[in-house]
Order: sequence, then C-alpha cells, then structure tokens
Amino acid sequence: MIDIPPVWLVSMCVLAWLQSQHLSFGLSIESWFTVLLSGLLIGAGLILMLLAVTEMRKQRTTVIPHLEAQKLVTTGIFKRSRNPIYLGDVLLLSGLILRWDAVLALPIIPVFLSILERRFIIPEENRLRSAFMADFFKYCQSVRRWV
Repeated sequence: MIDIPPVWLVSMCVLAWLQSQHLSFGLSIESWFTVLLSGLLIGAGLILMLLAVTEMRKQRTTVIPHLEAQKLVTTGIFKRSRNPIYLGDVLLLSGLILRWDAVLALPIIPVFLSILERRFIIPEENRLRSAFMADFFKYCQSVRRWV
C-alpha cells in the first residue's frame, strides 16, 4: 500500500460508504440539519486543503508528508492551523459519513485522526523540529496543531 494520507482517506471513505450501503441496520440520523452540516464539512475540508496546497506551492515546498520540507510554511492558512490539509481530510471524511448517513461508521473518524497523527503528523513535526529548530518551536507556541 502507498503510505500517503489520500490513500488512507479513500480507504476510510470506502469503508463508510460500504457500511451505509450494506450494514445500516435501519439506523439513521438523516435530517435537513445533517444534510446541511455534511455540505458545510465537505466544503470546508476542500477549501482548507486547497488553501494549504496553494500556500505550500507558493512557498515552493513539498506537500508529500514523507519528504523533507524545503521551507517552514507559516503564512496563509498555516497561521491558523499547523495541519490544515489533515484537518481538511478529517472534515471531508466527517461530511461524507453524514451525507451517506453511515451512522455506524462514525467511529472511523477518531480512528482516522489517530492514523494521521501517528503515521504522518508526529514524524513530520519531528523532521520540521530537526530542520528548523527555534523557528519551529516558536511556530508551535503560536499555532495549534489542529485549530
């Protein structure tokens, strides 16, 4: 398996969709509110990802998690979140689970969050800490990991 966040995101989405299609057990939380909330979550997730990728491209650094960053990006959306792409992934997954009314798939969200932290965020932060030392420390003091 290719170990990058989009593969994990797609895998979790497939699990949620399969649950909604084949193992619903008659459970539902569908309402006008969940339809609205799902749309907002999906939209917010996509916007966060787009803003982050655009900022990283502007700064000429990689968006691929296992590669060394050429620059510590602290501008744009990165002023608000150290991990806007991962946050966008979680929002997108959450929105799709609500949209598909996949009630039993809701526990996938914290599982996915844990995978992102252990496999990507912590190793990335360790690389950034080594490469940018004091600048990364200051950045961590002023900007939270998620929001």
